[in-house]
Amino acid sequence: MKKIYLENGVEATAASYHDFPLPEFNDNPFIQTLPPLKSKEEIIKTLHKKPLFSKEEKGYENHYRLIMLQRLFDYFQPLPIHVEVWEMINNLIIEGYLSRNPFDKDYLSYLNNTGKSIINRTFDFSNSVQYQTSSSCGMFIGFSGMGKTTTVNRVLQSLPQIIVHNEYKGSHFNQIQLVWLKLDAPPTSSLKALCLQFFVKVDELLGTNNYKLYVSRNSSVDSMLPMISQLSHNIGLGLLVVDELQNIRSKGAQQILNFFVNLINSGINVALIGTPGSYRLLEEELRIARRFTGSAEINYENMPNNEEFSFLLESIWRYQWIKKETELTKEIIDEFYEQTQGISDLLIKLFIYTQKAAIENGSERITVSLIKRVAKERFKSIKPMLEAIKSGNPFKMNKYEDIMKRQVFEPDVPKTRNYPEKSKGTHNTSSVSTTTDNKSSQANHNNTRETTKKVQGDIRNLTTEDLSKSVYDHLLEINLIDQMDDWK
Repeated sequence: MKKIYLENGVEATAASYHDFPLPEFNDNPFIQTLPPLKSKEEIIKTLHKKPLFSKEEKGYENHYRLIMLQRLFDYFQPLPIHVEVWEMINNLIIEGYLSRNPFDKDYLSYLNNTGKSIINRTFDFSNSVQYQTSSSCGMFIGFSGMGKTTTVNRVLQSLPQIIVHNEYKGSHFNQIQLVWLKLDAPPTSSLKALCLQFFVKVDELLGTNNYKLYVSRNSSVDSMLPMISQLSHNIGLGLLVVDELQNIRSKGAQQILNFFVNLINSGINVALIGTPGSYRLLEEELRIARRFTGSAEINYENMPNNEEFSFLLESIWRYQWIKKETELTKEIIDEFYEQTQGISDLLIKLFIYTQKAAIENGSERITVSLIKRVAKERFKSIKPMLEAIKSGNPFKMNKYEDIMKRQVFEPDVPKTRNYPEKSKGTHNTSSVSTTTDNKSSQANHNNTRETTKKVQGDIRNLTTEDLSKSVYDHLLEINLIDQMDDWK
């Protein structure tokens, strides 16, 4: 793609068009100028980022090697979930453009009518004439430290952000296309702050003066919202990404979430990124939650100690700046997992800090005892959270919004019970013996007990599994009762 520069010095891409195998993608300049879709192998190759490294650097002086260790912070090893995020973002962009063909008469008519209603100050989201949109929303919710923002940034950086059109299939087409725009949710839960951030970001990228045109000291949020929707269409915005969704608290949350819904309804796709604390915002109202799970919902918790965790550690293990290269053993893998609980950010940091300690103390070797000591010194403040993750107890984990579980406990108990069918007709008590009744009653009782035993997660089973223990002891044993030892 040919690179050009806007008047404000920002780099952009000159539009070039190619046909897709899918006919619905063609005849739409917004889609045909996007990069071709990639296979999973090509996605992994594009996302992968290696640090500078050579074995000769192992012989450098300590102060140089300590600086070289910082290169690992830029390392990115794609995992299956990163491919999912890539596909979610690219699909959202394409899906949003499907119904927004700038050469479609119905779409142009919608834009003109909306613009007139805004000028006449008669625009209302709830009463505006809607066209058939293909817009949707995606969500990427994950534990803190799992690289959500880094992953999204890597995907977005692989796409052109600004595309300049001049001519399309022999027709004059003077158009700026802003493929994606990324904002951070304001910690004040202020919709006005989010609106101002939108105008400022667009002006910085495109060299426009929308902030001066649409924002004044007395501007209300209600007056800015239609402007944002219309401006998004005018600049061909493909996807609005909002990070740090958990920053939005109860005060002002409803207003911001309604803004997202209205934006989606107007044809602009939205992707929301945040920690599990974000779920509290979405579960309050089905209407909002339904729209926010439209295209994809990706959940990224800590990795279990399995092949994926081992693969990630093996991929960074080659980057050792210590003089005595250490072999990666099962014992070392298990110790790294014990100290990080599968949080990728902590894994990278512990690997860096352990090498740093080995260089500084002169041992030049990574050992299990050194890993333990470094983790004890470096991870003091997050130890309670790591212990909560290790316990697997959702009640302990829910003390911290960054690692909270969405569902605390949902026993798999049937909503209805199957009772014996009543015999049809008139009951003749004299024809039924008492002995038969007792046997039938006992059989039904045994069947009910047998059915109850098979129900997974039913707390009542604890009284029948092992009569030598009390229910309290059972609950304590499976971590459903907190002894509060760590509260002291």
